[in-house]
Amino acid sequence: MSLSRDDVEHVALLSRLHFSEEELTQFTAQLNDILGHFAALQEADTSHISATTHVVPMVNVLRDDNRRPSLDPDAALANAPERVDDLYKVPRVVE
Repeated sequence: MSLSRDDVEHVALLSRLHFSEEELTQFTAQLNDILGHFAALQEADTSHISATTHVVPMVNVLRDDNRRPSLDPDAALANAPERVDDLYKVPRVVE
């Protein structure tokens, strides 16, 4: 598949990009070169390669969950300007 100059002009119009005649010629050639590289990749035999989502092995580096006592509500709310029972009281922001 190759792109014509009209295709590049159409994409530029959709993208709201304005190119000179020289730039249109240059971009048409460059985009066709890129499509040529993709065509070459499509010809490669990948039947023996398993599908991957990452090219390097990914490992989570999360710590183990350990149970421990939670913060005392009085300590957690010690600096609260206002509180109701064990909750922060905040001003209403929705009418």
